[in-house]
Amino acid sequence: MKTKYILPRIGAILFIIIALASCEEDFSNIQTDIIDQNFNTELDESRTVIAYSKKISSVQSNRLPVYQLGVYNDPVYGKTTAHLLAQVTLGTGDTDPDFGDCTVLDSVVLYIPFFSEATVDGEETTYELDSIYGNDPVNISIYESNLFLRNLDPESGFEELQNYYSNQGQLFKDHIITGGVNNLNYTIEDFTPSDQPHTILETETNEQGEEVDVIRQLPPGIRIKLPIPFFQEKIIDNEGSLALLNNNNFREFFRGLFFEVETAKDDGNLFLFDISDTDNDPLNNARINLYYTFSSLNIGQSCGDEDVVEFHGDLELLFNAISVNVFEESIPLQIKHKLLSANTGEGEENLYVRGGEGILTIIELFGEDLDGNGVADELEDLRDKAWLINEANLIFYVNQDEIDGGSAEPERLIIFDTKNGRRLIDYNLDLTSNLEPVDAITEHLGRLERGSDGNGDFYKIKITTHLSDIINRDSLNVPLGLMVSQNVTVAGFQDLEDSLVPRQGISIKEIPASSVVAPQGTVLFGNRTGNTDKRLKLQIFYTEPE
Repeated sequence: MKTKYILPRIGAILFIIIALASCEEDFSNIQTDIIDQNFNTELDESRTVIAYSKKISSVQSNRLPVYQLGVYNDPVYGKTTAHLLAQVTLGTGDTDPDFGDCTVLDSVVLYIPFFSEATVDGEETTYELDSIYGNDPVNISIYESNLFLRNLDPESGFEELQNYYSNQGQLFKDHIITGGVNNLNYTIEDFTPSDQPHTILETETNEQGEEVDVIRQLPPGIRIKLPIPFFQEKIIDNEGSLALLNNNNFREFFRGLFFEVETAKDDGNLFLFDISDTDNDPLNNARINLYYTFSSLNIGQSCGDEDVVEFHGDLELLFNAISVNVFEESIPLQIKHKLLSANTGEGEENLYVRGGEGILTIIELFGEDLDGNGVADELEDLRDKAWLINEANLIFYVNQDEIDGGSAEPERLIIFDTKNGRRLIDYNLDLTSNLEPVDAITEHLGRLERGSDGNGDFYKIKITTHLSDIINRDSLNVPLGLMVSQNVTVAGFQDLEDSLVPRQGISIKEIPASSVVAPQGTVLFGNRTGNTDKRLKLQIFYTEPE
């Protein structure tokens, strides 16, 4: 019975498919004819754009995707110094440690890896460093901190996470421990990043229970020996104490390390690093290793006896708790004055953007609301026209007269909704999001377009869907924020300590995390520049409905 109806049904289905395909082809031809004949794309650049720049006072600088350490001297914005306060924790399996008998702490090694890309050629591996700015030496001093960093904010009844801010450097310095016999006061002098890997010899126990030497290669990074007496007293001598029982106790007992950077001149070097192991590769963890020898005494044996067997141990401290960047900066007075006196009503000739404890540009579209109905008059006009928005762009031209071009220029900018602290809808619709960060989200947030001389020409920021929603779906016309981004794929936002209020009616509470970790800056032509070819404009490619 069932077999009887198979062929007729298949025939009916095939007929429907063929019919639909024919209709689709006809519709495609009709659609093409309509667009070609009646829906010509037009360009409108007449709409009001007001843009100006403002300085951020301080920004949340814990829970960052990456951290900075060093000195960066921007050719426009001056010298910025990035310090770091970081908690450490006992590594996996290292809580409540048993150091055995006759324990001798042999060495203590700090390792902080740089970002780098490895190239393997046969048995040789070479590395190219990434996210390194400058190559002049700096001094990095490392101190024990007595400031307890909390996970939860007591002012919220311990219901919200605790924020720490980029301007708390003096507080952190006030809590470093410099007194005592065995304090941790260690300075890495004349430090410059190197692309050379570190070859290390470690001891492991094989399947037969025998100790064997293993040679490993660590990617480039800071790798230095720290003072043994401090860690002997702090860690080894506290075996069996409550301080080492678990990490909650340990963080209260050993409250963290403060990395302070200094340089005798303005130039130095600054590097970005992943302190909390987001790549899940234990070999590349930022860490402190305590290497020690120990014995397991039998009854009647004493340390030093010839028949006592020595073993090797390793306790690991990780930087996977709370870390905070703090910044010191020296912005030139003329730029400070321009930021303080920015014309928020009409816009500016030049726009300033810089990462870190940075500078953002605010962009307002469509001018004034003269009839007082809550909607800008130009926007009302566009809504009445009901244009089909094919493409909408903000083109930001670089003012090369104000900057040093080339490698000092940031490769990416990010635009965001300042009212709600979020990315624009065009970000989520960008089909390049799965590419490497430098090439990701380039449909929406175009990379810096460079001229034949290698200097930056312009950034193209496409806001097609955002603008279409404002015009045709009555979405809110929010002020936009523009900042430098170190990695546009980073999704999070960081709180401002105090809301930025550039003018009445605008209050900015958050900025992109990818900007906080970006040391660079640039200068762009604004909407009031005399250079009409490079003036900031809103490009709208549209089609008028019939």
